Amino acid sequence: MNKEIEKVEVLIIGSGPAGYTAAIYAARADMKPVVIQGLQPGGQLTTTTDVDNYPGYKDGVMGPEMMEDFKAQAERFGTDTRWGMVTKVDFSNRPFKVEIDGSTNLLAETVIIATGASAKWLGIKDEERLNGYGVSACATCDGFFYKGKEVVVVGAGDTAAEEATYLAKMCTKVTMLVRRDEMRASKAMQHRVFNTPNLEILFNHETKSINGEPGAIGVQSVTAVNNKNNEEITIPASGFFVAIGHKPNTGLFKGQLEMDENGYLIIEAGSSKTEIPGVFAAGDVADHVYRQAVTSAGTGCMAALDAERFLADHK
Repeated sequence: MNKEIEKVEVLIIGSGPAGYTAAIYAARADMKPVVIQGLQPGGQLTTTTDVDNYPGYKDGVMGPEMMEDFKAQAERFGTDTRWGMVTKVDFSNRPFKVEIDGSTNLLAETVIIATGASAKWLGIKDEERLNGYGVSACATCDGFFYKGKEVVVVGAGDTAAEEATYLAKMCTKVTMLVRRDEMRASKAMQHRVFNTPNLEILFNHETKSINGEPGAIGVQSVTAVNNKNNEEITIPASGFFVAIGHKPNTGLFKGQLEMDENGYLIIEAGSSKTEIPGVFAAGDVADHVYRQAVTSAGTGCMAALDAERFLADHK
């Protein structure tokens, strides 16, 4: 005898600030949301140490602790949080069919996608070893900790240019490592970089190692190599910022939802609606501009309200 497939009103895929905020609003509206946590429960913030720019935490908070607070608040209102990975979705008909861990199937009246985006890394072992101890992929999040210090930024596009000029306002010196003999950034951003006096660009340079120790010592310096003549240089630095872009976690939805050229989900302006009625997107999965916990939380709220209105109109 076939087991009946479980049906849910609101299925939330992802458990970062967007996913849990959507869950808080959905649960308070008696929509009985189910959150599938995904590969990284708590999202990108669980890899962050100090979070000092989220309202309400006057003394700052550790990223993992903050996400536990989000989870506890969502569960207090009845959110059903589950371990697992969504492995397949079928948005061709409502209710939408969603496969978890390659085996369990759910039918969802609405789906909120909050799978986030992942920073692209260089792939050297020191990045992981010193992540949170001087290595970062977000100058806006972590730049404040390097006030009055020297830092290194890796990247050649608009993101790198923006992060480097932002850091230059608070750091004594910023060194940019650019792999080629030119930048990929727009001319306007390049002008901004070249006109920043405490910002030095090393063209044709790649990172060989990030030197330091996890804990209080943190990053001490960066060893870079000139890819034209193989000469090495050691740059004193307390921070190492990787700014080579982000990759939205949208592979699961290819061919079913509209995306831009970089894979970010396209949503209706001023809402969280995708082109499929009943499917909504929140957080970094649809935001390549701001990428902040507080903006993700805001769009999570929007997605829950949009889902609530959708369900009210489609009873």
